Amino acid sequence: MVRVSAKIKRLLVDAGLVSDADWGSAKEKGGSVLEALLSSGTLQEDGLLEALGRASSIAPVDLTRCTPDPKALEAIPQESCIEHGILPLTRNGDILTIAVTDPFDVLLLDDLKRRTECQIRQVVSQPAALKRAIDRAFRTGEQQVESLLGEVKAGGELEVKIDKDKVQDLVEATADVKSEDAPAVKLVNLILLNALKDKASDIHIEPGDKTLRVRVRVDGAMKLVMTPPKSIINALISRLKIMAQLDIAERFTPQDGKFQIRYEGRTIDLRLSILPVVGGEKAVMRILDGGNLALKLETMGYETKALEDIRKAISASYGMMLVTGPTGSGKSTTLYSCVHEVATPDVNVVTVEDPVEYRMDGINQVPVNPKRGMTFAGALRSILRQDPDVILVGEIRDTETAEIAVKAALTGHLVLSTLHTNDAASTITRLIDMKIDPFMVSCSLLCIGAQRLARKLCENCRQPLELPEKELLSVGFLPEELPGLKLMGPNPGGCGRCNQGYRGRFAILETLYLDDTLKRMIVEGRSVHDLKRHAVEQGMITLRRVGLLNVMRGRTSLEEVLRVTMED
Repeated sequence: MVRVSAKIKRLLVDAGLVSDADWGSAKEKGGSVLEALLSSGTLQEDGLLEALGRASSIAPVDLTRCTPDPKALEAIPQESCIEHGILPLTRNGDILTIAVTDPFDVLLLDDLKRRTECQIRQVVSQPAALKRAIDRAFRTGEQQVESLLGEVKAGGELEVKIDKDKVQDLVEATADVKSEDAPAVKLVNLILLNALKDKASDIHIEPGDKTLRVRVRVDGAMKLVMTPPKSIINALISRLKIMAQLDIAERFTPQDGKFQIRYEGRTIDLRLSILPVVGGEKAVMRILDGGNLALKLETMGYETKALEDIRKAISASYGMMLVTGPTGSGKSTTLYSCVHEVATPDVNVVTVEDPVEYRMDGINQVPVNPKRGMTFAGALRSILRQDPDVILVGEIRDTETAEIAVKAALTGHLVLSTLHTNDAASTITRLIDMKIDPFMVSCSLLCIGAQRLARKLCENCRQPLELPEKELLSVGFLPEELPGLKLMGPNPGGCGRCNQGYRGRFAILETLYLDDTLKRMIVEGRSVHDLKRHAVEQGMITLRRVGLLNVMRGRTSLEEVLRVTMED
């Protein structure tokens, strides 16, 4: 784990960029404190580099535009670069230029002088960029993959060596290529390791008639990363089944399981789904990395109106708040952030989830297990006898669960849950279609949020974009917004920091807070169109409008907004 000097902490706190509490919270997650602060949005890259550069009088460097000199790389071993978070860039005589994230670590500086017998010249870089540059410079992942694929091609069909350890350290398991483990075991570890480095959310291992491909989902987009020989498919799937404690002999029935790995000092949960397809068995792994979970509502990127509506709802003593959207739209993250805000020592919070995606201290989390009779409805009934103040229901899937949730919201509990609908207004009619009485719906609901995730433009390589005014008006821009409007678009080729012009995602959220008029309209059975029109008149900002506002800010592209939202 890369050490961060106390001087950096003091510098950032004194500059008002982070608080002592933020630093402590990031430190508890393990791994790099700076990376945790940056990934959660608490600390911004520009602010970090500016503060470090000003305090140390050391110039920042853009590592995407630098190619390290091979002679410089020879001066410091790869293991030391990874351990200390440093990268040699150039060597001119006895002057060695090194990229660092902590220019105040004098002990490391003295050690490098002694070991390299060089004068050290430092330049400052952002932690994530430096880590990617180290990976590119030494290309260890690619070399190991090529080596393993060579073993696979030479050895034909593979056998699987059973590893009895349920939780293993991923880096340690991957580092020793010369171990006696089967190539399939090491290849699985490398697939996982590279996916975590790319901050992927899902891994797909897909067999075809003659080929096998490995794809990952990064920022919502699929990306092909590897095409191993088809002969390894049985060994790969068997290895995954062993890790998830599934039946390796069963190849014609879907199976679901989970396992854990350790990576950079933190434990990461993975959900595994095995599905028989033409050509073999397909495996999909969902990566549940709590280290990347942003739990502060103010860091989620919501509009001010949406943030006010959410905070007003979760501060109520009873009632129900629903977050809607398709699978993978960040609903669970939003609910966890709400729970994190209300979970204090004097509040009893209980959740029922299928499965428990992220573990939170101080929260009572109940996993659904239909095979043992633990359904959402059954668990919810039991939870109501546990004296809860706040109840989080992972998803309302049926009428029985909806009825119990509504009744709980009317009897002194704050209920948070999710539902699959297209927008906030249609959630009301969805509940009524589930046979919930309109009067009960109007009395229990506090707020409904409809959410999507949009990709953020890479600030390093985004480029200006010009479109006809007629087209801009047709998608929802207002005439008064067109003068001086500067649109930005992705660089299709991308750069070293991004994935085809995009880097990271943010939430687009519309919130509908129920006022007395809207509640009366629900009881009267008014249409979705009438409900939505009233909500807009009262200040609701629709999904499409939220997206366009972020387009005007240069945060995302118009193409991306049109992809994830529907016309109002």
